[in-house]
Amino acid sequence: MRFPFTFLGLTAQVPFLTVNPPHHSAPLSMTTKSAFKFKEGPDVFSPKNLVELKRPGTGVANDAGDLVLVPVSKFSFEDKKNKKFIYVAPLESTVQPLEIPLDKGGETFWINSRTVAHVVEGDDVLELYALDIKFEAQAGGQASSLTIPAPPTLIGKFPSKSATNFRFSPASGQLVFSAYVYPDGNLTAVKKHDDEWESRGNSAFVYDTTYVRHWDTWQGAKRPALFSVRLTQDPGREWMFGPHFINLLEGTGHSSPVEPFGGTDDFDVSKTHVVYTTKDPKLPEAWHTKQNVYMVDIHGGFHKELTSGKQGAIHSPVFSADGGKVAWLELDEDGYESDRAKIVIYDLHKDIRFTLTQDWDRSPDALTFSKEGNFIYFTAGDEAKVKIFVLPIPPTPSESSTNPKLSSKYRTPVVLVGNKAASGIQALFTGRLLFTQSSLTSPNDVFIIRNLQRFEEELSNSDVPLTFEGKAEQITHFTEAELKGKALSEGEEFWFKGANDRDVQGWVLKPRGWKHNQQRKYPVLLLIHGGPQGAWEDQWSNRWNPNVFAQQGYFVIMINPTGSTTFGQEFTDAIAEDWGGKPFVDMQAGWKFALHAYPEINPERAVAAGASWGGYAINWIQGHPEYGFNFKALVGHDGVFDSNYNGYSTDELFFFNHEWGGRLVIMFVLLLVLIMARPWEEKSKALSRKFSPSNFVNKWSTPQLLIHGSKDYRLPETESIAAFHALQQRGVRSRLVIFPDENHWVLNHGNSLKWHIEVLRWFDEFVGEEP
Repeated sequence: MRFPFTFLGLTAQVPFLTVNPPHHSAPLSMTTKSAFKFKEGPDVFSPKNLVELKRPGTGVANDAGDLVLVPVSKFSFEDKKNKKFIYVAPLESTVQPLEIPLDKGGETFWINSRTVAHVVEGDDVLELYALDIKFEAQAGGQASSLTIPAPPTLIGKFPSKSATNFRFSPASGQLVFSAYVYPDGNLTAVKKHDDEWESRGNSAFVYDTTYVRHWDTWQGAKRPALFSVRLTQDPGREWMFGPHFINLLEGTGHSSPVEPFGGTDDFDVSKTHVVYTTKDPKLPEAWHTKQNVYMVDIHGGFHKELTSGKQGAIHSPVFSADGGKVAWLELDEDGYESDRAKIVIYDLHKDIRFTLTQDWDRSPDALTFSKEGNFIYFTAGDEAKVKIFVLPIPPTPSESSTNPKLSSKYRTPVVLVGNKAASGIQALFTGRLLFTQSSLTSPNDVFIIRNLQRFEEELSNSDVPLTFEGKAEQITHFTEAELKGKALSEGEEFWFKGANDRDVQGWVLKPRGWKHNQQRKYPVLLLIHGGPQGAWEDQWSNRWNPNVFAQQGYFVIMINPTGSTTFGQEFTDAIAEDWGGKPFVDMQAGWKFALHAYPEINPERAVAAGASWGGYAINWIQGHPEYGFNFKALVGHDGVFDSNYNGYSTDELFFFNHEWGGRLVIMFVLLLVLIMARPWEEKSKALSRKFSPSNFVNKWSTPQLLIHGSKDYRLPETESIAAFHALQQRGVRSRLVIFPDENHWVLNHGNSLKWHIEVLRWFDEFVGEEP
């Protein structure tokens, strides 16, 4: 369905068919009406400020629950260095946090309540150090200082530089971690095999099965596996490490964590066991998402599968504190990575598995049991915020079930934190919950909720819905001083009627200096999110940060159209087989609504930008001037140009097969068959004829900047090169920026600044202020 309209002077996009005729060699620079510069100053949050701002990670508390450890990095253009730190902050006192520089980088984690382990690169190995933290106390037990009494102590060495994702079990004295190994599974033989591979006399990669390449890496012989190794203290408190590294996945054909993004959220440890998730080893990885959950003794041995065999992807397996239960997030549909996630609980004593949130239309994304094991806390996206919820855990049913009969108090999650974006939740003793939170105006900080015991008791005894009245206390203030006086926009929500009369949400961020009903008119930028199953949420981003654009003088509009997450699974699912349909009905309606609601916008100075599916959307808008957005310039980052070609060239084939016509899953005895719409099949070809931007190039006329990373194997760089070639041959003003060392994102700090220079200079060329 199309929704053409004219409103406040909106017309078809302006053609530029006589500007910049094609050249045999494209110029590397662009002549602008004046030398372009960012708006900068002490009261402006510029792109340079974004790149140099502290980047805090997720806070993790020690076992005692009185200290939190937070990794932080900060880049400096002056030093051309990305400095790494850890912050150790008290949770129950006012003592000043301790900042510890990590000159060589590396990973850190707690190994007891007063010792931080630091893994750092050495010569051909990784070295493990112990760093003691001293908490001096005044009379009455109140801590008065936080110090490091002695230099770090070398504990031992890992035989491979790929060791990462560390989880320590103090009760068992075993450290569990992941590392890349060859098919023999031998961690100590990795260097020998690496040397043999590098001296093989050729540079060929040879494949008989997929993946050929994944995310940003050509696939080799090595795969990630989980290992455990002894880590204990002797009576003299000296640390003892190794020497035997046990491959917990040996002989299974399993690989964990699941690439490309799996980490410590793909496994958990108890006193006796490790639980982990892995791709089903019997299915081709590139066109299946099915994962299984297994449990193995922490010293290796027998593997027990905990999943039913009738599931899709699995995330976040976690043990209860006593090791008697395991919970995880389970998707139903194989081949669909954005299906609704449900909480599954497995009672290990009774050998019974049951689904807890079968009737809840949201997708949890992080889990933690209360310390007593009778409640489960989790985060979940809900209407463009990532909230914290809690549910009491019911008595284990008499048999395994995906839809057990439960009273409403076990089926109705209660909100504890309902704004911004929470992550990294961790239950602590004495009824406390630690979490990390960011927003549109702030990167991560650590927060804590206290005195949850009383509320848990009320939840257990009540059969009616309850409201949590408690508050979260902020522990850290990492970027407060640096952002003070920048007047960042908190974002303002708006709702409107979209396709099928559905309520659709969006955000506006007003430009720096904006005042209601002022005579000045501002240029407007529409940002289009990727996914397409994603959302613009109230959280910080180091890549697509809307406040950077608002601070440069743009009125920023961000719409969560059909296909967006956090608004219910039906809304998320509705984009499949309809990429160029309902989402653009929503965006046109939202655009019209925003222009009417904010008369300070100048619709004659409108631009748009998007990445991934947002890049597809930019290319799609190019070919549909009848939408009437009237954009004067467009920016597409790592977008789709030819959908049918992308079905062959992308790494994770299941994504295309689902989105372009594959919907049905059939179960046979011992066999799972996916009915997929692969790019050569008629249904998929028909959808591509209808919705591929490449089929509408004859209408392309708007100046466009295209940006792509050469290591992007999700959407190969040829998509943007092809779109650039089309624009050049049509004589449309266009520019191509390639980052040879970037993947689907832009991660290098210098590249990030260059990205902002190119994007903002491009917009300024067409809608900037006249000199």
